[in-house]
Amino acid sequence: MAEAALPVKHKALLTLAVMGASFIQILDSTIANVAIPHMQASLGTTRDGVTWVLTSYIIASAVAIPITGWLADRFGSRRLFLFAVAGFIATSMLCGTAVSLTQIVIFRLLQGVCSAFIGPLSQSILLDINTTEAAPKAMAMWGMGIMVAPIMGPVIGGWLTESYNWRWVFYINLPIGIPTFALLWWLLPSRQIVRRRFDLLGFLMLALGLASLQLMLDRGAQADWFTSWEIWIEAGVSVSALWIFVIHQATANQPMFSLDFIKNRNFMTSFAFMAIVGMMMMGIFALLPPMLQSLYGYSVFDTGIILAPRGVGIVIAMFISSRITGKVDPRLTIGTGFAMIIYSFWEMTHWSLSMGWQPFVITGLVQGIGMGFVFIPLNGIAFATLPGSLRTDGSSLLYLMRSLGGSVGISFLTTVLGVNIQTAHEDLAGHVTAYSMSSLDPSSADRLGTIGAGALSVLNAEVNRQAAMIAYLDNFQMLMIGLIFCLPLVLLFKPPKTVPSRLPAE
Repeated sequence: MAEAALPVKHKALLTLAVMGASFIQILDSTIANVAIPHMQASLGTTRDGVTWVLTSYIIASAVAIPITGWLADRFGSRRLFLFAVAGFIATSMLCGTAVSLTQIVIFRLLQGVCSAFIGPLSQSILLDINTTEAAPKAMAMWGMGIMVAPIMGPVIGGWLTESYNWRWVFYINLPIGIPTFALLWWLLPSRQIVRRRFDLLGFLMLALGLASLQLMLDRGAQADWFTSWEIWIEAGVSVSALWIFVIHQATANQPMFSLDFIKNRNFMTSFAFMAIVGMMMMGIFALLPPMLQSLYGYSVFDTGIILAPRGVGIVIAMFISSRITGKVDPRLTIGTGFAMIIYSFWEMTHWSLSMGWQPFVITGLVQGIGMGFVFIPLNGIAFATLPGSLRTDGSSLLYLMRSLGGSVGISFLTTVLGVNIQTAHEDLAGHVTAYSMSSLDPSSADRLGTIGAGALSVLNAEVNRQAAMIAYLDNFQMLMIGLIFCLPLVLLFKPPKTVPSRLPAE
């Protein structure tokens, strides 16, 4: 039996600690969203101002992710991971104690930098401490945290905000993070330190391009997209900087990322699929909670309970997936997962405003199982033929692509939702006439005074509600069609032949 790249004692405890760090990091990407209105009132700022609490975190994380591999080689993966976890805990506490918008934005920037290192390092550490045979189970556990935490974030955040106050969405990281850090300090090994040149030009161009792109995606809806000069400038800077980075990456003697990634067909296919997974997963997580709360009247807590079966489905699928890895062609598993997700979106296009909670639960369970069947084999096939020395860089690239895909998915779907609501409202309003309503003539309702105005208000609210539901169904259909077109890409994978990756410890 092959030996792990970095053999350790108490592997189960170390895995638990790595999972704990990964869980709070992913949880924090969504837990603060529901507390934004409370932060706005407490800090005495505007709606546009308080959104920087989210924007600063996203931009800092996107900029810092690409240098994770270089920092891990230069200072050691143990030192970097301990620094990231300790920094994340400390900045979480500082965010909770902030008394002004400036303070919390600065602390969220620092928290975003620390969180950027936790995700890729947690994945590469689990791969390093497990043998090739045990890696699928380790990735299943890691994947559960990665995919379940975004579902739990709004639920936990809503409960903490309603029961205590918004500061507890940050304080919640301490009781999990502190024992996690203690276990990591005790058990975590490190790779050998490698003195590798830092590609300053490549990093600056990539950082500028990613920061501009994330800023454009985050502020696009508020600025009405390309009707604003701000969005045009951010788009221009992003395209220019990323183009320079690509040219530099292809021509430099010592580029920021090894060209071996481009030569690895399975990794590059996984790289593209990660963007699709990010767009689909984060996009649907952004659509469903407001739909359930605004159109169906569920509370934040009830919404979380209704969406929880997605997490259950993910856990079930990852358990099955880890058992069949090596016995079933991963292309078949990934294809089956995508087929289940496509089916779930088809079912979602038949939702109505008059139905109960059961369709949400059943569809969510099927969709969660599909997500689990996609995510674990996707990670396994990406790293199966990748040398161990490239794991951390590979993890950071996949993590970055999933994050960018999520940002694109959220921005695109919310923008399309708004446009579809307006279009559907116009279509429905055109059918509201005296001939379609027996009890009220809309054109003469103003003659009835207060009663007529009240009736028109109720009528308009119902038209808005129906238009919003149509818009959501259109978005579900668009996601379904998009995934159908992406499904044949599974054929680009080739069954991996694993490579040994014994790594010397520091």
